[in-house]
Amino acid sequence: MSKKILIVDDQFGIRVLLQEVLVQEGYKVFQAPNGPTALDIVKTQSPDLILLDMKIPGMDGLEILRNIRKMEVDTKVIMMTAYGELDLIQEAMEMGALAHFTKPFDIDELRQAVNAQLVG
Repeated sequence: MSKKILIVDDQFGIRVLLQEVLVQEGYKVFQAPNGPTALDIVKTQSPDLILLDMKIPGMDGLEILRNIRKMEVDTKVIMMTAYGELDLIQEAMEMGALAHFTKPFDIDELRQAVNAQLVG
């Protein structure tokens, strides 16, 4: 059974790009443009890994991460950010985020990080 990945980003283009790359890697990919949708997918699909953007209107990445942690699901999280928000990244890492990528990120590096977390 293929591993499940949830991409949470308010930018449609980024979600589509990541989905194309990760589907080619053999993953089942879900997309969420906002926090409530993301939390819904986490509840119903239990993704193995979440690629989570920091800056999402309405409910930011840290708030989404807090809510995911409350659900007690065993999901790995990699943060994505367009800004040098080191304090937010630090807080996310303390909540169990495994890594972070600054946009624009190298798609191959991101793919390798995902594979490193999910393969083996």
